[in-house]
Parts: sequence; C-alpha cells; structure tokens
Amino acid sequence: MATLDEIRNSINEIDTQLLALFAKRRAISIEVAKNKLFSQRPIRDQRREQELLAYLTQVGHPMGLSAHFIQQVFQLIIEDSVLIQQDFVQQQKNPEHTDAGNSVAYLGPLGSYSSLAARKFLGRQLSDIREISCSSFNQVFHEVESGACQYGVLPIENMTSGSINEVYDLMQQTSLSIVAELTYPIDHCLLTAVDTNINDIEVIYGHPQPIMQSSHYLDSNPHIRKVFCDSSSAAMLKVKELASPNAAAIGSAEGGDIYGLIKIASGLANQPDNCTRFLIVAREPIKVSPLVPAKTTFIMSTTQKTGSLVEALLVLRNHNINMTKLESRPIPGNPWEEMFYVDVAANLESDEMQAAIQDLQSSTRYVKILGCYPSEDVHPVSSPTAE
Repeated sequence: MATLDEIRNSINEIDTQLLALFAKRRAISIEVAKNKLFSQRPIRDQRREQELLAYLTQVGHPMGLSAHFIQQVFQLIIEDSVLIQQDFVQQQKNPEHTDAGNSVAYLGPLGSYSSLAARKFLGRQLSDIREISCSSFNQVFHEVESGACQYGVLPIENMTSGSINEVYDLMQQTSLSIVAELTYPIDHCLLTAVDTNINDIEVIYGHPQPIMQSSHYLDSNPHIRKVFCDSSSAAMLKVKELASPNAAAIGSAEGGDIYGLIKIASGLANQPDNCTRFLIVAREPIKVSPLVPAKTTFIMSTTQKTGSLVEALLVLRNHNINMTKLESRPIPGNPWEEMFYVDVAANLESDEMQAAIQDLQSSTRYVKILGCYPSEDVHPVSSPTAE
C-alpha cells in the first residue's frame, strides 16, 4: 500500500497537470476573443455554453462524475473565460488605457476586503501592482483625482447591509468615471492570534459593516463586547498585537493569513451567499465594445412636481432600457431634495441610450453620467441534462 505522502504526491502531480491545462485553455480563450472581434460576434454565447455543459455531462457520466460536480466546475471556468475575453476586447477598444498604470487605491490596510477586491480587479491584467491604502473613502477619491493613483476601488453595496451611503454621496461631487465593476464574495471569519474557542472570547474587533452583517452570530453570543475599527485590517492587526485568547477579529480568511491569524469560525454573515459589489473609478472614462455586455450609471435630479420620478423612469421603459438599480440620496445644501442614482443594462454609445439621455435631459433638472463599463454579471447557464 502506498504511503499517505506518496498518495499526496500523486495528487500534486495531477493538480499541476490541471493548472497547465487551465493555462492552455485561457490562451485559447484569447484566440476565441480575437475571432469574435474579427467577425463582430458577441462575447457571450449562452447557447454554446449550454451545449458545452450538456456535452461534458455526457462524457463525464461514465467516468463517475456527477452532473452537479461538472456543472459547478465548468461554470466557474466559463465565467473566467468570458471575463478574459471581455478584457481582451476592451483593451483593443481602449488602447490608451492598456499601459496607463498599475496603481490602485482602496480603503484600509493590506488584507481589507477592498484590497482583496483590488487585487482581483488588476490580477487578470497586471502582475506588478502598486497598492495605496487609504484611511477614508474621501482619500481614495483624492488619490485618483490628483493623479497619484490610476484606479480607486470603492464598495458600493452589500447583499446583507445594503448600500454604502458615504460612497454614493461622494460620487455626486467627483469628476472621476466608473470604468469597471466587480463582485467579491464575503466570508466573514472569526480570527484569533492564538488557538482558543468562542466561549473564551470577550471582545471582537471589526469594521462596522462586517459586524452589522454578522449580527445574528454576534447576538447569539451576548457575552462578547464589540469594538469598532476603521477597517477589517485594523481589527486584524489589533488582535495580532494583543495576542490574547480573549480577543478576536472579524475578517476574511485571506486577510487572516496575511496577519498570521487562526480561523476559529467561518460563515458568520447573516446571509449565506454574502457578496459586496465594488466600483472601479479612474480619471478618464472608457468606451465599451458593443460585443461586451455593458452597464451605464448616471445620477439625475427630478423636479418637485408630482410624478416627476415616474416620468423619468418611463423614459427608460419607452426606450426598452432595463434599469438594474435605483438609489436615492439627499442633495447637500438642498433640504428635502434628492439625487437619484440609476444603473441600467445598456451601452452609453448605443442609439437607444443616447436617445434616452436626451429625453431625460429634457424632463429632469440635472443628469450626470458617472460611467459606462463592462458588466461582470456573468450569470451561469445550466444544461437540462445537468439538473
């Protein structure tokens, strides 16, 4: 019988071969993108994805692989392929941005959720990233507006705690443009500097957002005192410095690894599939290829007459434009007046969107485009044979 180490070495060899195949598949994905760009075919082909999943399920069944397993694995691979192809097409559409820079500003020190999102955003494009940690959202905006940094990463909404109002308010005043979005899965973990258990924890350090998003777990442990920190990273650093069995931080497992902390519990969030949506801002807007699914974000201020908001929204419906987000925020200095933030699934350069903006400018007091950018909502398809 082989030893455990020998078995593990065999697994390592197979995993190394898989990595090589993943890299080869990625390279072929770029060739697919080149072909689609030449023939002007959309990047996303959901019929092809369904056919692929059905084929792989049929091939994998005699090998003892379940349809559920195959679908889960290849949905992730397909999403990666779609995003890589979108990146390639966008680089051809915006050549001036390809080598524009590799610096990114975000809230909190290394290990914060914003820093992890920043690495995810630039990870597909660059290997050498200059990271600038900021103590406030206002500083993130300043770093990019001043030209000290190429990109800013800003959390805009969380599935559990809702919108990040401070970011919405700052977007009213900035000259920056939204150039990308990404969704980062949030898995709040309980992290300690020494091995301990939940019954010995007396104080938990964390940013207000993760603490609020984990309220059910924390309420079930009323003996624990909560201390707010400026960021998840600051909370993890505090716990590392204390090195106490009675102190813990709420943060990500990846952040815990950076600070050498031990994960004693995970899945703390009230909502199991907890995600945060981030916006990427830059000084100059980008153009989105018509081959790539796009979103446009704008703000508008309606008149005070009855039904003015409804009239504005009817403009979108009349131009067959799907609204994906509507958020209202007060206008500083204008009591009882509100600014509306709107996300739509449309390319700003399309005829329909241009006509809608023109009509909105006629029916509202103010319209400002915040950005048009590729949509990263790659909703997975499923094969009937894989269900």
